[in-house]
Amino acid sequence: MSQPEQVADLIAIVDRLEGLLERSWLAELEVETQGITVILRTPGALLPGSLAGAAGLLEEPPSVPPPAAEKPAVPRGSHAIVAPLTGVYYRSPSPGAEPYLREGGPVNAGQVIGLIEAMKLFNEIKSDVTGIVRHIAAGDGDLVKARQTLVEVDPA
Repeated sequence: MSQPEQVADLIAIVDRLEGLLERSWLAELEVETQGITVILRTPGALLPGSLAGAAGLLEEPPSVPPPAAEKPAVPRGSHAIVAPLTGVYYRSPSPGAEPYLREGGPVNAGQVIGLIEAMKLFNEIKSDVTGIVRHIAAGDGDLVKARQTLVEVDPA
């Protein structure tokens, strides 16, 4: 099969997956086969869970409870900074460099708290709250899923 035919087949598969995603309650669909990974997300998949539900963009059927691993309990009074996308989380800008955050240290709204590598691109993840870092839930090099808690912060 020639390369143009392979590309056409891949586009046809992506179109079918897009239709499946639009007709489902899923926020994200990830398919990997023969060394090719395709990740499709709804606009609500990039919003924190509470905003997505409030905006009506991510409606899960009531009969399907969310997996326990994706909604860890955050201590009362704490704020969870969550991953906006699925990928590999890095706590520092480069190997051997100081991490962006330390438990017990300060964090400011808009401050970079880590990087998520997805599809060979590094995405800066920024805090949406000012406060003190209570707990760093994701380890350096961990695979994180969208809406997974990365850092717990006690707001100031």
